[in-house]
Amino acid sequence: MVPAGTTAARGSRAAVIGSPIAHTKSPLLHRAAYRALGIDCSYSAIDVDEARIGAFVDDVRADGAWRGLSVTMPLKGAIARLVDVTTAPASVLGVVNTVVVGDGPHPTLTGHNTDVAGVAHALAAAGVVTPRRAVVLGGGGTAAAAVAGLAQLGADAVSVLVRRPTAAADLPRIGAALGVEVALVPWSLAAEVVPASDVVISTLPPRAADPLARELTAQAGFRTGGTLLDVAYDPWPSRLAAAWHDAGGRIVPGLDMLIHQAVEQVALFFPGAGGDRSGVLRVMYDAVGGIRR
Repeated sequence: MVPAGTTAARGSRAAVIGSPIAHTKSPLLHRAAYRALGIDCSYSAIDVDEARIGAFVDDVRADGAWRGLSVTMPLKGAIARLVDVTTAPASVLGVVNTVVVGDGPHPTLTGHNTDVAGVAHALAAAGVVTPRRAVVLGGGGTAAAAVAGLAQLGADAVSVLVRRPTAAADLPRIGAALGVEVALVPWSLAAEVVPASDVVISTLPPRAADPLARELTAQAGFRTGGTLLDVAYDPWPSRLAAAWHDAGGRIVPGLDMLIHQAVEQVALFFPGAGGDRSGVLRVMYDAVGGIRR
């Protein structure tokens, strides 16, 4: 257990927002951390879609109890345009998954991206060092965070496999800003490119990579020594993760990324609350019955 610090922010609020939201494990993670750290703060899951995000942010500004928001799909791009300030790397990515609400009657909303740290920490804990043949599946906001996470690990080139290149057109610019060469590759080449990679990050929704998993399994002699991070953690293992594991590869559950980024969120919501990263990780893994890495 993390040593409890002083009770902070009595009666404050935090939440995860997105749509759909029923599947999220974020409340379990945050509540466990708050209990361990002696923080008096509620944390809930609130279904908010793109049509309602503007009004919701207005309500947050008007309610002095808010400390922060965790932001999931499909709001990560929209929320970046509604906050007052963004920090690096969110300012480069144009994608925010964490909002810190300042104090006072007219609080400043600061947007962060802890998904980047989540990717980097989860892969590093699995033993990934300086990936040279890195692949990202999908081209949305989480893909941008994946590119940034790979950059933090020392990758200098990333192939992004997409069905609609226009939807990922900003990724090469983002990569250039981060010192990473990003190549957009047609999805039709996925079964050829993925087996030759030493790190693969799937940012696709649950089950969207199932057809690719079937293609890989059908390949005669498909083997890999690479690492796969599949950010979709329900159901687990995904078909892609199972195929990768059966071929000899290492798999990193999306739950690992979720937990590592949640640790960063707690530190942003409650700076100076006490405790240490390893202790917060431990109570979060215990809360969801995960295996600590």
